[in-house]
Amino acid sequence: MRFHFLKALFLSASTAALTAVAAAQSVPPITLDIHLDQVKAHSSPLLYGLMTEEINHSYDGGLYAELISNRTFHPNDSWRSPVERWSLVELGNSKASFAPDKTTGPSTALPYSLKLTVDQASAAAPAGIANAGYWGIPVRPLITYSGSLYAKSVADSGPIHIALVNNDTGLEAAHADLPALSSEWKQYHFTLTTGLIQASSLYRFEITASHPGTYWFSLASLFPPTYHDRLNGNRIDIMDRLAAMHPAFLRFPGGNYLEGNTIAERFEWKNTIGSLVDRPTHLSPWGYRSSDGLGLLEFLEWCEDLHMQPVLAVYAGYSLQGQHVNPGPDLASYVEDALDEIQYVTGDTSTKWGAERAKDGHPQPFALKYVEIGNEDEFDKSGTYDGRFAQFDKTIKAQYPDLQLIATAPVTSVKPDVLDEHYYRMPQEFFNDVHHYDNTDRSGPKIFVGEWATLEGTPTPDFGAALSDSAWMTGLERNSDIVIMAAYAPLFVNINSEAMQWAPDLIGYNALESYGSPSYYAQVMFSTHHGDEIPQTQETGNAPKFYYSVTRQSQTGEVYLKLVNAGSDPQSVAVTLDGAKSIDKLATVVALSAKTPAATNSIEHPNNIHPVESGFKSAGRNFIYTVPPYSIQVLQLKTN
Repeated sequence: MRFHFLKALFLSASTAALTAVAAAQSVPPITLDIHLDQVKAHSSPLLYGLMTEEINHSYDGGLYAELISNRTFHPNDSWRSPVERWSLVELGNSKASFAPDKTTGPSTALPYSLKLTVDQASAAAPAGIANAGYWGIPVRPLITYSGSLYAKSVADSGPIHIALVNNDTGLEAAHADLPALSSEWKQYHFTLTTGLIQASSLYRFEITASHPGTYWFSLASLFPPTYHDRLNGNRIDIMDRLAAMHPAFLRFPGGNYLEGNTIAERFEWKNTIGSLVDRPTHLSPWGYRSSDGLGLLEFLEWCEDLHMQPVLAVYAGYSLQGQHVNPGPDLASYVEDALDEIQYVTGDTSTKWGAERAKDGHPQPFALKYVEIGNEDEFDKSGTYDGRFAQFDKTIKAQYPDLQLIATAPVTSVKPDVLDEHYYRMPQEFFNDVHHYDNTDRSGPKIFVGEWATLEGTPTPDFGAALSDSAWMTGLERNSDIVIMAAYAPLFVNINSEAMQWAPDLIGYNALESYGSPSYYAQVMFSTHHGDEIPQTQETGNAPKFYYSVTRQSQTGEVYLKLVNAGSDPQSVAVTLDGAKSIDKLATVVALSAKTPAATNSIEHPNNIHPVESGFKSAGRNFIYTVPPYSIQVLQLKTN
């Protein structure tokens, strides 16, 4: 302690004033000696990325911008409605009924439809069907929505009216009319343009007739403007939040979503490509039907839009309810399917599946480096994963020797390139384990922390969870030579009580709005302030609720010092920077803080906790910095 007290005497006059305040409280119990000219290791440029799967209505009713729920009119045995999410509209003295029709549909993939029988209707008293979307259809002023509908009717059934109708007033915000329908299945396109109205999600989508007749409908679709104007694209506000994270990769299509509850319900990628009318949909493991609108190509375009590397997870012969495929001949077709999938992603147009991708609208191949074999296969009690992984490894490497293969459980028959490890923990468990990877064998395999989160807060993490998350991330960052990728999970949650299945989740939303949790902002701070070098650093002192990491950007000389104070008292830190020719006195500080760990953000108060940028004028080779209680801070120091 005496040495660090003497160091403070050499600070500038402005720094000395700050030091005097800190010294009056106590001698700084923590010192960080950072040797910028001694590179301990090189940090992974892919460290911070995204993991996604269909849970909490992450895709349908979330990121995927489709506004119509059960757009394919899939039959349902529920007592609520024979066709889930659709209800009958009868205005005035009109009379009508609807039912699923399993005898006719617009395609082999969709061989069913909704049959509407209108017995009595007029222009003043139409009848039809309505869809409430995903807990409301968001309607905004001066917006054009793009819609389409497969339909047919018996002769002389008359035209169709389509509208966005306010639940409270019954007034239309926008409408379109389709001519009398053909007697054969046909796709009809329309647009709905709103005027100067108030933004609200208290709307429904109506299809009505003003003439008696019989009508069949399938694949009713409605999209608002999408991110980068993608057809069949993603919701703008949520994509903007992801873009702010600067993610380096996307692991898709997910964990449990990849496996399915059974082999028959796994993510079959070939059913998720091509025209929407040729995608049969499937039941997700979280109890609702996935539209598969966000299919393999859409995942890849998501990577393209945010400049992320794809981390492609392929089905490996194990599903959640315990069904598995034995290695050997039984597994061969699944391995072949993975090869086809890799070819779809990376093949040029001379290949079978590269040509199919081009037919789907993307002639240019995608770059692919990482392929994950299965998901959480440590839960497979059959003990077959070692053999299954080895079979995938041998076959894939024979054709794609440069691909890095990720194992989801330890294997011994072959050494994987990367091992995926998952951690869901309470705050104290993460605080206690920040040195988890300090002594990991650097000879490999590399580590992918493919899913992790602090289990505190609902529906999204509170600030206590953000503190725990940040403490854990300092450990990941200090060891990012061996931990090459990490991703918080789950990523999304529709906060409607009927939609949420897991908490906490990083980003919350309803039909109209979205917000970032405190942990989301911590992720933004860490991912956007990350250098490529890990300098040699010595820590002395004892502060059980203080955590740090240091990285340096070799090209610019910028040093990112991350400081986490999870305690209720200020924490002083004496910092020494050695090995730089010069160090600016003015540092940029990005801070995230709260008065209590229970503080949080919500849909009503989205900016209660958010990063604040300021300056620190007393940096240099030696300085003392006081980290406020309950805070996460990044000091950006300029050096040469």
